[in-house]
Amino acid sequence: MITNIFKFEYPRVLSIAGSDSGGGAGIQADLKTFSALGCYGMTAITALTAQNTCGVRAIHAVPPQMLRDQIDAVMEDIGADAVKIGMLHSPEIVQTVAQAIDRHAMHHVVFDPVMVATSGAVLIDDAAIEVLVRELFGRAAVITPNLDEAALLVGYPLVSKQDMERAALDLLAKGARAVLLKGGHLPGHNVMDLLLSAGGEKLWMEAPRIDSPNTHGTGCTLSSAIAAYLALGASLPDAVQQARNFVREALQAGAQVRTGKGSGPLNHGYAPIAMRPRKS
Repeated sequence: MITNIFKFEYPRVLSIAGSDSGGGAGIQADLKTFSALGCYGMTAITALTAQNTCGVRAIHAVPPQMLRDQIDAVMEDIGADAVKIGMLHSPEIVQTVAQAIDRHAMHHVVFDPVMVATSGAVLIDDAAIEVLVRELFGRAAVITPNLDEAALLVGYPLVSKQDMERAALDLLAKGARAVLLKGGHLPGHNVMDLLLSAGGEKLWMEAPRIDSPNTHGTGCTLSSAIAAYLALGASLPDAVQQARNFVREALQAGAQVRTGKGSGPLNHGYAPIAMRPRKS
């Protein structure tokens, strides 16, 4: 029997997402991010993908009961201070995750509605889109779509800053509690992201674009970094801004690194932070 001799615990973050066999995105990127930011990472895999830096070859969905068992096993024993949700491939998987959020009273949920890979491959069934809006928007503290994903959700293209504001408002109207709309796909020398909350608070964040061919997993890394900073006690605006800084520095550190023949990954371990256990 284990006696109560422990004085510390790690900030705990659970990733509910797909597996990237190439290691640059999905749960692999999430775990690297959690570790780099001083958190203890756990996973519940929603789908297996056969992919590399050049693209996605195949997707194999995990049965809903297996996903439920993974989540229950982690939450009933270890628990989580924050949750990142990524690739959800089918309506049944979306429902399973929504039920788990309620069953375990999960908080600090960051939902990255992964629909399109960096390579352009579509990663979600059409039928799942309506279900994830209905079941997950209101359960997440923030959703983090990029412009392509937001366009699928709102039904029109986003080609300007004005379009971004309109889309963010429309996503709030669909039930989101806060929206981080990532504007990296807009042309220009600077990258603009918009954080909009249901209370009307608007925060534009702008920074020079980093010239790098290695952008695979950028969205996964950003959402998992937000979850990590929330687990560490940051407010949502602070978590978003610190996560953006982490991603930018990881992009810069990995810009000259050759990994694979296509769009390579970020350098998640460019400056790893030692695990910082906290008192129980």
